[in-house]
Amino acid sequence: MMVALFFAVVCPAQTIRNSNQSVMARIDSDGTVRNSNNSVVARINSNGDIRDSNNRLLGKINSNGDIRNNNNSYLGKVESNGSVRNSNNSYLGKVDANGTVRDSNNSVIGYAKGVPMRYAAVFFFFHFF
Repeated sequence: MMVALFFAVVCPAQTIRNSNQSVMARIDSDGTVRNSNNSVVARINSNGDIRDSNNRLLGKINSNGDIRNNNNSYLGKVESNGSVRNSNNSYLGKVDANGTVRDSNNSVIGYAKGVPMRYAAVFFFFHFF
């Protein structure tokens, strides 16, 4: 309980921005995903389940970076270095350690400073939200 409380106090919501720095979403420390109007659109649970605001399963991202849809079909992977690949192992882009998100042409498509790479990849490349 102390760890969860400490995390919630020390780790406030992180903002996801597009390449023009406009706010696209926020991810709260408990995994709640809010759109730019601050409405809850999804939640990423501690077990990796991604659920919409009605608690319907949208997909899952496990601890090794595998991304699956709600039917458990493999969609892709986020590698430990932030590279993102689809189910055919094609390179989609990368989430840099500093939160900069780049497409396969190395163009900046957004920013997710402080957001876990896996969550940023799900947001930008797999469009669960």
